[in-house]
Amino acid sequence: MTQEAGAVTGELEVSTLPEAKLLDVHVRYAGAEEWYTVTGSPIPLSGKETDLKELHERIVERLTSPGLAVDGNEEAASLRGFDRL
Repeated sequence: MTQEAGAVTGELEVSTLPEAKLLDVHVRYAGAEEWYTVTGSPIPLSGKETDLKELHERIVERLTSPGLAVDGNEEAASLRGFDRL
């Protein structure tokens, strides 16, 4: 789920950029120019994160995992409530 375009699906690229004490998370369609902000971004960084690559991988896993089924439909993935540690 994104702030600008709602749900995006298909082959996507994920960008995680640390900025001060926040981690901005964006997605775009593979090869496209326009990036969209993932709902729940930016993620506050506690300062305890030592491996931003591992955090990036966990974010990708979260965004590519199936959502809960509600009334037969899968909920869109977001970073709301993401546990970064």
